[in-house]
Amino acid sequence: MAGATLSAPTATGAALAQAAPQQATSFTGKLVIIIPYVFLLVFFLVPFFIVFKISLSQTAIAMPPYTPALDFSGGISGIVGQLRELNFDNYLFLTEDPLYLNAYITSVIVAGISTLLTLLVGYPIAYGMSRAPATLRPTLLMLVILPFWTSFLIRVYAWIGILKPEGLLNQLLMSTGIISEPLIILNTYTAIFIGIVYSYLPFMVLPLYSALEKMDYSLVEAAQDLGCPPTTAFWKITFPMSLPGVLAGCLLVFIPAVGEFVIPDLLGGSQTLMIGRTLWNEFNANRDWPVSSAVAVLLLLVLIVPIVIFQHAQARAQEQGR
Repeated sequence: MAGATLSAPTATGAALAQAAPQQATSFTGKLVIIIPYVFLLVFFLVPFFIVFKISLSQTAIAMPPYTPALDFSGGISGIVGQLRELNFDNYLFLTEDPLYLNAYITSVIVAGISTLLTLLVGYPIAYGMSRAPATLRPTLLMLVILPFWTSFLIRVYAWIGILKPEGLLNQLLMSTGIISEPLIILNTYTAIFIGIVYSYLPFMVLPLYSALEKMDYSLVEAAQDLGCPPTTAFWKITFPMSLPGVLAGCLLVFIPAVGEFVIPDLLGGSQTLMIGRTLWNEFNANRDWPVSSAVAVLLLLVLIVPIVIFQHAQARAQEQGR
């Protein structure tokens, strides 16, 4: 009886000791999930709400240069009254002025072409890195990341010295007799493409390298043993298996390229019509914060909506594949 009496507390202690690690694991799992949501709340939703709030206000000669909208000091009744008085004149103004529509379209086109060029340049680099000897891969990876150790602004300014009429590129081509007069590259869209491809190339190479390095190349060897030409094996095996890296790299290049300001301003000149420069002009030159906030909100929607649609389509494809 004494042994039976002592066995109950012992079993309870063992159960508590076993439940403690499970509770700790459960708390850690919840914490891992909560942290990204808190990050998005603080650094995305709150700034987005502030910008959206400014976009609903009206321009004023004051500091800050707009009339406050959605003032929460009046309580719930005051907020309801303000909601009834809200207007979307700034968004309607964007549809009436062709400048903004042209800037959006130009930015998307430039970003799309730049993303395609970055993919064409980055894929062979990533493929070569993935097929290089294992001892050499860390060095090649470091060389890809190395430009990040230098200021982005300094790297863009360096391209001015390379592309200007009396720059290094024209001097090299003229000294070798390839051209007889300097090429006009600076202050053109060609210079913008060069700057974006150079600046965002690591963002394309790294996801591609990650996808290609994990690929089982024995499948390619098996296809070639069965008589499949190398080019056909690449398009039927290698490229489809690297699509996750291709899509990730394209998104990492396309999204920041649409709103790029520094490269179009320095390499494209003052006549370049892109939404990043238009946004900067509205904020700083015109000091029209409500309209510029509306431009920023629409730019964010232009970028987010396609991504959400793409993720939804991917999720449906994965479910159908199961």
